[in-house]
Amino acid sequence: MASSFDSYQKRRLQSSYISVVISIALVLFMLGILGLVLLKSTKVANHFKEKVAMTLFLKDDVTKEQTETLRASLLKEPFTKNIYYITKEEAAKAYSKDIGEDFLKFLGENPLKNGIDIYLNADFVTPEKMTIIEADFNKNNLITEVSYDKPLIQLLTKNIQRISFWLLVLSGFFGLVAIILINSSIRLSIYSKRFNIKTMQMVGATKRFIRKPFIWQSIKLGILGSVIALLGLAAVIYYVDKFIPALELVKDYISLGYLVGGVLLTAFIITWISTFFATQRFLNLQTDELYY
Repeated sequence: MASSFDSYQKRRLQSSYISVVISIALVLFMLGILGLVLLKSTKVANHFKEKVAMTLFLKDDVTKEQTETLRASLLKEPFTKNIYYITKEEAAKAYSKDIGEDFLKFLGENPLKNGIDIYLNADFVTPEKMTIIEADFNKNNLITEVSYDKPLIQLLTKNIQRISFWLLVLSGFFGLVAIILINSSIRLSIYSKRFNIKTMQMVGATKRFIRKPFIWQSIKLGILGSVIALLGLAAVIYYVDKFIPALELVKDYISLGYLVGGVLLTAFIITWISTFFATQRFLNLQTDELYY
Protein backbone atom coordinates (compact mmCIF):
# COMPACT_ATOMS: atom_id res chain seq x y z
CA MET A 1 0.00 0.00 0.00
CA ALA A 2 2.77 2.41 0.96
CA SER A 3 4.59 1.70 -2.30
CA SER A 4 1.40 2.29 -4.28
CA PHE A 5 0.76 5.57 -2.47
CA ASP A 6 4.35 6.73 -3.01
CA SER A 7 4.04 5.91 -6.70
CA TYR A 8 0.80 7.89 -6.89
CA GLN A 9 2.39 10.87 -5.15
CA LYS A 10 5.38 10.74 -7.48
CA ARG A 11 3.16 10.70 -10.57
CA ARG A 12 1.12 13.55 -9.14
CA LEU A 13 4.25 15.57 -8.47
CA GLN A 14 5.59 14.94 -11.97
CA SER A 15 2.25 15.95 -13.47
CA SER A 16 2.37 19.16 -11.44
CA TYR A 17 5.89 19.94 -12.68
CA ILE A 18 4.94 19.22 -16.30
CA SER A 19 1.92 21.55 -16.12
CA VAL A 20 4.07 24.32 -14.64
CA VAL A 21 6.72 23.91 -17.36
CA ILE A 22 4.11 23.89 -20.14
CA SER A 23 2.38 26.97 -18.71
CA ILE A 24 5.66 28.85 -18.43
CA ALA A 25 6.75 27.79 -21.94
CA LEU A 26 3.48 28.91 -23.56
CA VAL A 27 3.46 32.26 -21.78
CA LEU A 28 7.13 32.95 -22.55
CA PHE A 29 6.60 31.92 -26.17
CA MET A 30 3.80 34.46 -26.44
CA LEU A 31 5.97 37.14 -24.82
CA GLY A 32 8.86 36.19 -27.09
CA ILE A 33 6.74 36.67 -30.21
CA LEU A 34 5.64 40.08 -28.95
CA GLY A 35 9.23 41.00 -28.07
CA LEU A 36 10.34 40.00 -31.56
CA VAL A 37 7.65 42.21 -33.08
CA LEU A 38 8.78 45.12 -30.89
CA LEU A 39 12.43 44.68 -31.82
CA LYS A 40 11.78 44.35 -35.53
CA SER A 41 9.18 47.13 -35.63
CA THR A 42 11.95 49.59 -34.83
CA LYS A 43 14.08 48.24 -37.68
CA VAL A 44 11.15 48.32 -40.10
CA ALA A 45 10.31 51.89 -39.07
CA ASN A 46 13.95 52.93 -39.52
CA HIS A 47 13.99 51.24 -42.92
CA PHE A 48 11.12 53.42 -44.14
CA LYS A 49 12.57 56.56 -42.57
CA GLU A 50 15.90 56.08 -44.30
CA LYS A 51 14.17 55.89 -47.69
CA VAL A 52 13.17 59.55 -47.39
CA ALA A 53 15.45 61.91 -49.31
CA MET A 54 16.21 65.60 -48.86
CA THR A 55 17.30 67.22 -52.11
CA LEU A 56 19.68 70.18 -52.26
CA PHE A 57 19.47 72.15 -55.53
CA LEU A 58 22.74 73.90 -56.33
CA LYS A 59 23.15 77.32 -57.93
CA ASP A 60 24.15 77.39 -61.59
CA ASP A 61 27.50 79.04 -60.92
CA VAL A 62 28.70 76.40 -58.45
CA THR A 63 31.96 74.86 -59.71
CA LYS A 64 32.91 71.20 -59.68
CA GLU A 65 35.47 71.80 -56.93
CA GLN A 66 32.87 73.54 -54.74
CA THR A 67 30.46 70.64 -55.33
CA GLU A 68 33.07 68.09 -54.27
CA THR A 69 33.87 70.12 -51.16
CA LEU A 70 30.18 70.28 -50.26
CA ARG A 71 29.75 66.53 -50.79
CA ALA A 72 32.75 65.80 -48.56
CA SER A 73 31.37 68.03 -45.80
CA LEU A 74 27.94 66.38 -46.03
CA LEU A 75 29.45 62.92 -45.60
CA LYS A 76 30.91 64.04 -42.27
CA GLU A 77 27.54 65.17 -40.90
CA PRO A 78 25.97 62.87 -38.27
CA PHE A 79 22.59 62.94 -40.02
CA THR A 80 23.93 61.66 -43.37
CA LYS A 81 23.48 58.01 -44.29
CA ASN A 82 24.02 58.23 -48.06
CA ILE A 83 24.32 61.00 -50.65
CA TYR A 84 23.93 60.94 -54.42
CA TYR A 85 24.96 63.72 -56.79
CA ILE A 86 22.55 64.14 -59.71
CA THR A 87 23.46 66.40 -62.62
CA LYS A 88 20.73 68.39 -64.34
CA GLU A 89 21.25 66.27 -67.46
CA GLU A 90 20.58 63.06 -65.48
CA ALA A 91 17.57 64.69 -63.85
CA ALA A 92 16.20 65.69 -67.27
CA LYS A 93 16.51 62.14 -68.58
CA ALA A 94 14.74 60.73 -65.53
CA TYR A 95 11.96 63.32 -65.77
CA SER A 96 11.48 62.67 -69.50
CA LYS A 97 11.22 58.97 -68.79
CA ASP A 98 8.60 59.58 -66.08
CA ILE A 99 6.36 61.75 -68.27
CA GLY A 100 6.95 59.68 -71.40
CA GLU A 101 8.26 62.47 -73.65
CA ASP A 102 11.31 64.68 -74.06
CA PHE A 103 10.28 68.03 -72.55
CA LEU A 104 13.60 69.62 -73.60
CA LYS A 105 12.41 69.69 -77.24
CA PHE A 106 9.61 72.06 -76.25
CA LEU A 107 11.61 74.25 -73.88
CA GLY A 108 14.84 74.38 -75.84
CA GLU A 109 16.92 74.43 -72.67
CA ASN A 110 17.23 72.49 -69.43
CA PRO A 111 15.55 74.41 -66.58
CA LEU A 112 16.59 71.83 -63.97
CA LYS A 113 19.50 72.25 -61.59
CA ASN A 114 22.27 70.05 -60.32
CA GLY A 115 21.25 68.45 -57.06
CA ILE A 116 22.39 66.30 -54.17
CA ASP A 117 20.01 63.75 -52.67
CA ILE A 118 20.70 63.17 -48.98
CA TYR A 119 19.30 60.09 -47.26
CA LEU A 120 19.26 60.76 -43.54
CA ASN A 121 19.83 58.42 -40.62
CA ALA A 122 16.54 57.33 -39.08
CA ASP A 123 17.02 59.30 -35.83
CA PHE A 124 17.01 62.57 -37.79
CA VAL A 125 13.88 61.86 -39.85
CA THR A 126 11.38 63.86 -37.82
CA PRO A 127 9.57 67.10 -38.73
CA GLU A 128 11.45 69.06 -36.08
CA LYS A 129 14.98 67.87 -36.87
CA MET A 130 14.51 68.09 -40.63
CA THR A 131 13.25 71.66 -40.28
CA ILE A 132 16.45 72.56 -38.41
CA ILE A 133 18.60 70.84 -41.05
CA GLU A 134 16.69 72.64 -43.82
CA ALA A 135 17.25 76.00 -42.14
CA ASP A 136 21.01 75.35 -41.94
CA PHE A 137 21.16 74.42 -45.63
CA ASN A 138 19.25 77.56 -46.62
CA LYS A 139 22.10 79.60 -45.15
CA ASN A 140 24.60 77.94 -47.49
CA ASN A 141 25.61 80.19 -50.41
CA LEU A 142 25.98 77.23 -52.77
CA ILE A 143 22.39 76.03 -52.32
CA THR A 144 19.43 77.71 -54.00
CA GLU A 145 16.64 75.47 -52.69
CA VAL A 146 16.01 72.61 -50.25
CA SER A 147 13.22 70.18 -51.04
CA TYR A 148 11.68 67.17 -49.26
CA ASP A 149 8.21 65.72 -48.74
CA LYS A 150 7.09 67.42 -45.51
CA PRO A 151 3.56 65.89 -45.41
CA LEU A 152 5.09 62.42 -45.83
CA ILE A 153 7.50 63.01 -42.92
CA GLN A 154 4.67 64.19 -40.67
CA LEU A 155 2.46 61.24 -41.64
CA LEU A 156 5.30 58.74 -41.21
CA THR A 157 6.26 60.11 -37.79
CA LYS A 158 2.63 60.17 -36.60
CA ASN A 159 1.93 56.60 -37.70
CA ILE A 160 5.14 55.25 -36.19
CA GLN A 161 4.37 56.94 -32.86
CA ARG A 162 0.84 55.53 -32.92
CA ILE A 163 2.00 52.00 -33.69
CA SER A 164 4.74 52.19 -31.04
CA PHE A 165 2.22 53.33 -28.43
CA TRP A 166 -0.15 50.43 -29.07
CA LEU A 167 2.71 47.94 -29.14
CA LEU A 168 3.81 49.18 -25.72
CA VAL A 169 0.23 48.88 -24.44
CA LEU A 170 0.03 45.31 -25.74
CA SER A 171 3.42 44.54 -24.20
CA GLY A 172 2.27 45.78 -20.82
CA PHE A 173 -0.98 43.82 -21.05
CA PHE A 174 0.64 40.54 -22.10
CA GLY A 175 3.39 41.05 -19.53
CA LEU A 176 0.75 41.30 -16.81
CA VAL A 177 -1.03 38.21 -18.17
CA ALA A 178 2.29 36.33 -18.16
CA ILE A 179 2.95 37.22 -14.52
CA ILE A 180 -0.55 36.17 -13.48
CA LEU A 181 -0.48 32.85 -15.35
CA ILE A 182 3.01 31.82 -14.24
CA ASN A 183 2.27 32.93 -10.68
CA SER A 184 -0.96 30.90 -10.63
CA SER A 185 0.79 27.78 -11.93
CA ILE A 186 3.54 28.01 -9.32
CA ARG A 187 1.09 28.75 -6.50
CA LEU A 188 -0.93 25.65 -7.41
CA SER A 189 2.23 23.58 -7.47
CA ILE A 190 3.28 24.80 -4.02
CA TYR A 191 -0.27 24.48 -2.68
CA SER A 192 0.02 20.70 -3.04
CA LYS A 193 3.07 20.80 -0.70
CA ARG A 194 1.60 23.12 1.91
CA PHE A 195 1.52 20.39 4.57
CA ASN A 196 5.19 19.59 3.97
CA ILE A 197 6.00 23.27 4.40
CA LYS A 198 4.13 23.49 7.68
CA THR A 199 5.65 20.21 8.96
CA MET A 200 9.17 21.49 8.29
CA GLN A 201 8.30 24.74 10.04
CA MET A 202 6.92 22.91 13.09
CA VAL A 203 10.11 20.91 13.56
CA GLY A 204 12.15 24.11 13.70
CA ALA A 205 13.27 24.82 10.13
CA THR A 206 13.72 28.50 9.34
CA LYS A 207 11.65 30.21 6.66
CA ARG A 208 14.73 30.78 4.53
CA PHE A 209 15.71 27.12 4.75
CA ILE A 210 12.19 26.04 3.74
CA ARG A 211 11.90 28.52 0.87
CA LYS A 212 15.28 27.77 -0.70
CA PRO A 213 14.55 24.36 -2.31
CA PHE A 214 11.16 25.55 -3.58
CA ILE A 215 12.69 28.63 -5.17
CA TRP A 216 15.47 26.66 -6.84
CA GLN A 217 13.01 24.05 -8.07
CA SER A 218 10.77 26.75 -9.58
CA ILE A 219 13.75 28.49 -11.20
CA LYS A 220 14.79 25.18 -12.79
CA LEU A 221 11.25 24.68 -14.11
CA GLY A 222 11.24 28.27 -15.35
CA ILE A 223 14.54 27.84 -17.19
CA LEU A 224 13.28 24.57 -18.71
CA GLY A 225 10.08 26.31 -19.81
CA SER A 226 12.09 29.19 -21.30
CA VAL A 227 14.28 26.74 -23.27
CA ILE A 228 11.15 25.13 -24.74
CA ALA A 229 9.77 28.60 -25.56
CA LEU A 230 13.05 29.56 -27.25
CA LEU A 231 12.98 26.40 -29.36
CA GLY A 232 9.47 27.35 -30.51
CA LEU A 233 10.63 30.89 -31.24
CA ALA A 234 13.61 29.55 -33.18
CA ALA A 235 11.25 27.57 -35.42
CA VAL A 236 9.05 30.65 -35.97
CA ILE A 237 12.05 32.86 -36.74
CA TYR A 238 13.45 30.29 -39.20
CA TYR A 239 10.21 30.02 -41.19
CA VAL A 240 9.50 33.76 -41.14
CA ASP A 241 13.05 34.47 -42.35
CA LYS A 242 12.57 31.87 -45.07
CA PHE A 243 9.41 33.50 -46.44
CA ILE A 244 10.24 37.16 -45.63
CA PRO A 245 14.05 37.38 -45.99
CA ALA A 246 13.94 41.19 -46.09
CA LEU A 247 13.43 41.24 -42.31
CA GLU A 248 16.82 39.51 -41.82
CA LEU A 249 15.68 37.81 -38.62
CA VAL A 250 18.35 35.10 -38.56
CA LYS A 251 21.21 37.53 -39.28
CA ASP A 252 20.13 40.09 -36.68
CA TYR A 253 22.29 38.73 -33.86
CA ILE A 254 21.79 41.74 -31.61
CA SER A 255 17.98 41.44 -31.63
CA LEU A 256 18.22 37.67 -31.17
CA GLY A 257 20.55 38.19 -28.22
CA TYR A 258 18.10 40.62 -26.61
CA LEU A 259 15.27 38.15 -27.23
CA VAL A 260 17.05 35.16 -25.69
CA GLY A 261 18.28 37.20 -22.73
CA GLY A 262 14.84 38.73 -22.18
CA VAL A 263 13.07 35.35 -22.17
CA LEU A 264 15.57 33.77 -19.76
CA LEU A 265 15.59 36.80 -17.45
CA THR A 266 11.78 36.98 -17.42
CA ALA A 267 11.55 33.28 -16.52
CA PHE A 268 14.07 33.70 -13.69
CA ILE A 269 12.52 36.83 -12.17
CA ILE A 270 8.86 35.76 -12.34
CA THR A 271 9.47 32.23 -10.98
CA TRP A 272 11.68 33.53 -8.16
CA ILE A 273 9.22 36.23 -7.05
CA SER A 274 6.14 34.00 -7.42
CA THR A 275 7.71 31.16 -5.43
CA PHE A 276 8.93 33.49 -2.71
CA PHE A 277 5.50 34.98 -2.04
CA ALA A 278 3.66 31.65 -2.48
CA THR A 279 5.82 29.89 0.13
CA GLN A 280 5.68 32.96 2.38
CA ARG A 281 1.88 32.78 2.35
CA PHE A 282 1.78 29.17 3.52
CA LEU A 283 4.51 29.80 6.08
CA ASN A 284 2.36 32.52 7.65
CA LEU A 285 -0.81 30.38 7.81
CA GLN A 286 -1.95 28.62 10.95
CA THR A 287 -2.14 24.82 10.81
CA ASP A 288 -5.96 24.73 10.79
CA GLU A 289 -6.03 27.24 7.91
CA LEU A 290 -4.21 24.83 5.59
CA TYR A 291 -7.44 22.88 5.04
CA TYR A 292 -9.26 25.83 3.44
